[in-house]
Amino acid sequence: MTDQEEIHIDGQDARAGATPKMTRYILGISLPLVIIIFALLLLWR
Repeated sequence: MTDQEEIHIDGQDARAGATPKMTRYILGISLPLVIIIFALLLLWR
């Protein structure tokens, strides 16, 4: 028989790994760099 009760787990307990703050900085730096590189490639052609 299956258990019909719902299990509620908060976000911290449900995560499989750590989420360091450094990820935000890497995304914040790399996204503008990619946009600049694509803009330069578009203008260069």
